[in-house]
Formats: sequence, C-alpha cells, structure tokens
Amino acid sequence: MQRIAQFFKVSYEEFEKGIKDVFTVMPEKEIEELYMDIKLPKRATTGSAGYDFYTPFGFTLKPGETIKIPTGIRAKMDENWVLKLYPRSGLGFKFRLQLNNTVGIIDSDYYNSDNEGHIFAKITNDSNEEKVVSLEKGAGFMQGIFLEYGITVDDEADGVRNGGFGSTGK
Repeated sequence: MQRIAQFFKVSYEEFEKGIKDVFTVMPEKEIEELYMDIKLPKRATTGSAGYDFYTPFGFTLKPGETIKIPTGIRAKMDENWVLKLYPRSGLGFKFRLQLNNTVGIIDSDYYNSDNEGHIFAKITNDSNEEKVVSLEKGAGFMQGIFLEYGITVDDEADGVRNGGFGSTGK
C-alpha cells in the first residue's frame, strides 16, 4: 500500500474564519473548544478505502435544509493524486444526505492555497421521506478516498492555484 498523503489541522485563524462564515455570532471560547476538538480523518478498518471526516459541531437538518461545514482539515498529498469526497454511505442511504457539489475534488496543489487548503463541505438533507438528520459533534459525515490520476500526452497546464471552490475557472 502506498503512503501518499497526510491530514493536518488548518491554523486556528483559518478555522475561525470558516466558523464565522457559518455562525455569524459565536463566542471566541466556543470556537477555541471546537478547534481543539477537531479530529483528523481516519479509516475505520484495515479494509476501508475511505477516511471518515468528522463534523466539528453538532447540527440538525430538516428535509431540504443545507449547512456548510468548515472541517478544519487540510490534506497534503503527493503530485498526481486527488482526494475525492463523498457523503458517508449510511447517511446517504438512510437520509439521502448529499454533498451539494455531488463529489468533492481536492487537488494536490490546494494544500498551498491562501486558505491553507481548508476543506469545506456543503451538505443537504434531500430526504423525500420527511426524515430529519441529527449529527452530534464529532460524528462521521463524509468520507475521502485518495486516487491516482493521469494526464494527456499533450497537456500543457501551467497555472498556479490560489483559492478554493471555482478558483481555477476564474
């Protein structure tokens, strides 16, 4: 098995920006506690392909509701690898919990962005059965799988990433 990546926390300042974007009013002490309790993603078993990501705070989503989650996590990986993010399969099966961009793509050069490569997730409870999703702080909600990729023989990309969602399409 190749070892090609490592997870880290983003800085406190970067996490604080992300939290304040979601919760406009939150006491500093509470943000500090959330930051201290961030759990790095990990696999549940030796046969697991996915690394579980954990929510830094508890939340409840009624059908049709959406929430943005600053994970406080960044991923450093070798070139020619990508981290693909999906909802945890049990949450998708039971509640139709979905990532708003369907599959999150974290490129290897995202780690060095201005936002420190901070991984965010925006999820929606797409239940058509009126099921409410409630997750406690520290619950697994998303999984990430590292995959190797190739490029075309005539590829001439020379751009440099600086930002997150949609930054390479500007």
